[in-house]
Amino acid sequence: MADTASSPQAVTTTARRARLLVVDDDADMLRLLSMRLGAAGYQVSAVGSAEAALAQLDIERPQVVVSDVRLPGRDGLALFDDIRARHPSLPVILLTAHGTIPDAVEATSRGVFSYLTKPFEARELLEKIGQALALGSSEGPSEPVDEAWRSEIVSRSSRMADLLAEARMVARSDASVLLRGDSGTGKEVLARAIHKASRRAGKPFIAVNCGAIPEALLESELFGHVKGAFTDAVAHHKGLFQAADGGTLLLDEIGDMPPALQVKLLRVLQERAVRPLGSSQSIPVDVRIVSATHRDLEAAMAQGQFREDLYYRLNVVTLTLPTLAERREDIALLANHFLAKLAAKYGKRSSGFAPEALKALTLASWPGNVRQLYNVVEQVCALATTPLVSLALVQRALRTPAVEVLSYAEAKQRFERDYLVGLLKMTDGNVADAARLAERNRTEFYRLLQKHALTPGLFKNDGGGAGTEPVATE
Repeated sequence: MADTASSPQAVTTTARRARLLVVDDDADMLRLLSMRLGAAGYQVSAVGSAEAALAQLDIERPQVVVSDVRLPGRDGLALFDDIRARHPSLPVILLTAHGTIPDAVEATSRGVFSYLTKPFEARELLEKIGQALALGSSEGPSEPVDEAWRSEIVSRSSRMADLLAEARMVARSDASVLLRGDSGTGKEVLARAIHKASRRAGKPFIAVNCGAIPEALLESELFGHVKGAFTDAVAHHKGLFQAADGGTLLLDEIGDMPPALQVKLLRVLQERAVRPLGSSQSIPVDVRIVSATHRDLEAAMAQGQFREDLYYRLNVVTLTLPTLAERREDIALLANHFLAKLAAKYGKRSSGFAPEALKALTLASWPGNVRQLYNVVEQVCALATTPLVSLALVQRALRTPAVEVLSYAEAKQRFERDYLVGLLKMTDGNVADAARLAERNRTEFYRLLQKHALTPGLFKNDGGGAGTEPVATE
């Protein structure tokens, strides 16, 4: 990295707490990069290989990756491909002492944020990093990152970090957003966070469940009605589109909206105006639409249950929430967060979960996702008689089988036994044939059978044991 007259302090304000991952197999260059970027105010994690970089990404998600192209084993472009697959919104800057125009064209065409050839000036790298950081911050690189917009979302999952980074970028526009995910994953919470991060944050956020309101009432609820529009219309009623004017309207379970209303919703989105029931006048509205569903809308379109033109109006940007089972690292964090809130609500003293109770929560299957976890924590909090929540209380509330997680030794032992059983079944208990298939000599194979207490004779067709689980011998 070439020296320049520029002072690192000149860009310190652009680096407020931003975390960088730097990858280079040259120890001296890695040390120099770390010192320069650290002096500029960044938090720097430095590693010497692509494998170490991927492992570091599993521990904590940086805001920018700076990597050399020439790395031992997997090179910088291959590392970029791995990062892109796992973290699509994470900017990557590549450095190389062997730069060519074709290399740069290939890198940028594949989505690399920037490409610098060594030796480069420190100012040039800092400018590129600042530009990359600006992509993920609606305030711009010179302002501190305000996390209040996502205060309701408790997570340390790298998968959620990527989702939130995308949500933050989407929030800056007025593009319609479709939130996908299983029931209970937190689609409404994410929609509210997008609203808080947008320029509409000072205006209303209104959510309506399209599947929970009868069709006859849903039209009036969304678009409003005038007095006398129908039998029970005794007064003018402002619909949710008008109520959310200037703000955000969440259409939850949009896949359950009746076809007739889909046509009227499409017209509202196209004309940016609503016509209340019984009225001949359209009323302009300025509303950002976020919709959510757990249904497969593509399948619904194929079956004629959901309009294709409406789908493309709503699905400008898609964000998919992971299930709780896909973010298990968040379970203990969420459980303790919910327990603290609920203990205050019920006026109880709480010191947390017993270690065994927390382990049971972490290993549970969670078909109902975060909503189910909240319900379980609320139940144990309501029934707890001691400050420390016990395993028995958690097991009572769960009523679902736990996910079995074996130790490495146990998993190896189980695989080995199942493998041997499979060979003996295939060969009808013939040890010589089984040993040949396993590519082991008979003596060694007999030792393995003895280790697992397996008797070959029980697997012979004429021995009465064919097709049955063998009996272990002492």
